[in-house]
Amino acid sequence: MGETTNTIATKTPLVMAEKACQALMKTFHPEELPPAKSFHYHQGVFLYGMYRVYQETGKREYFDYIKGYFDCLIDEYGNLCFARDELDSTMAGILLFPLYEETKDPRYMIAAKRLRSALDTLNRTSENGFWHKEKYPYQMWLDGLFMGGPFMVLYSQHFHEEELIQTVLLQEKLMRKHMTDDKTGLLYHAWDEKKVQPWANAETGCSPEFWGRSLGWYGTALIDLLEFLGDRKRGQEQLISSLQNFIPAIANFQDDKTGLWYQIVDKGSLEDNWLESSCSALFLYFISKAIEHGLVDDSYRGVADKAYKGLLEHMVEEKDSTLILSGICIGTSAGVYDYYVDRPTSENDLHGMGAFILGSMAYYDLIKE
Repeated sequence: MGETTNTIATKTPLVMAEKACQALMKTFHPEELPPAKSFHYHQGVFLYGMYRVYQETGKREYFDYIKGYFDCLIDEYGNLCFARDELDSTMAGILLFPLYEETKDPRYMIAAKRLRSALDTLNRTSENGFWHKEKYPYQMWLDGLFMGGPFMVLYSQHFHEEELIQTVLLQEKLMRKHMTDDKTGLLYHAWDEKKVQPWANAETGCSPEFWGRSLGWYGTALIDLLEFLGDRKRGQEQLISSLQNFIPAIANFQDDKTGLWYQIVDKGSLEDNWLESSCSALFLYFISKAIEHGLVDDSYRGVADKAYKGLLEHMVEEKDSTLILSGICIGTSAGVYDYYVDRPTSENDLHGMGAFILGSMAYYDLIKE
């Protein structure tokens, strides 16, 4: 791309977000989004980004594509097949609410109730923190705040279930309590209450590394929860404090040369560590939004400028109407350093494309003012 920070055109982030949408729309019919015919966060994060593009452009093709995905999975009775034993399945449910608001089709709210009911069956830690998945007993992951939190807040607003908001705030409190590293201000990817996992610190129960995308999910959840809650005082003031402490910690590890962040965020000096696009895009997302909302001062504008420029220069290959995004870590569990840096990368994976669209749209909102 080669554009300097000061010459990135105001429309560029929107153009790039649309090209990312088009890249996957031209490759997959909605029901084919990988993993095909599955209701999961992979599709959810991409379509969430697409919905932001639809909100800005009003182009019906984006709304119809999103609707097509949900309509292939929800039957005429509002039934929806999903993995009921994990938070990851909940994330895509956030789009059920705008679908209902635009169409008034009751199936979407019935499906939302199905997702909501599964939350009551999830196992929890002794402090009422959600296990990330049934197969990960007594483990909380940073990912979980984004996978479950925004859906629960939106559901609480539509169905007047106020206690759900307190459940979400508790999840963030527990993550902050158990997973924060006082030295860096970063949060470890996972925490095992029983301290029995191979990766668990014997004293703290934490996994040993700061994995980029998990930090991205956490920060994205914080800013989205604050946006969804708005001025309604429900105890979310702590989310503001969490975000204000978290952003300087993230900015501290931005790579000076590229403006991006590493797979293991605090170990960029190690030769086998590598720059990762999805976390860099998610960091761009919540930093841009925090600046826009006045939650951090404008000095962080340079961090956002540098991050977007870095994504375009190092991770994006632009085509006529589409693009290729590289450097995307595939789906990843919790583990030790070697596990993370040995993970394969892919091009145009939904994790990265969704993150890139979200980051592009947040940056677009920031610079268009």
